Amino acid sequence: MSDERPERTSSGGEGGGDRKFFAKPKFCQFCADKTLTIDYKKVDLLRKYVTEEGSLRPRRQTGACAKHQRLVAAAVKQARHVALLPFANRGVD
Repeated sequence: MSDERPERTSSGGEGGGDRKFFAKPKFCQFCADKTLTIDYKKVDLLRKYVTEEGSLRPRRQTGACAKHQRLVAAAVKQARHVALLPFANRGVD
């Protein structure tokens, strides 16, 4: 058995393991803008952090730091209990 692996090219060809895009580095918008506050009543802001199905978006998608991601999660949960945000968006057929 050989431990050599074939080289992967970065030429966007038909290679199986090629990355299709390079994500730009994300930054926490709450750390960048100190005047922006996380509040359960700001539903338009919180909707950015919730998927269409109703689950919370992870940090790697939103770019929020750990501290602010925890605050956003708590605010989303509080907004759900006050019925400002739905727990799940289920399609009615």
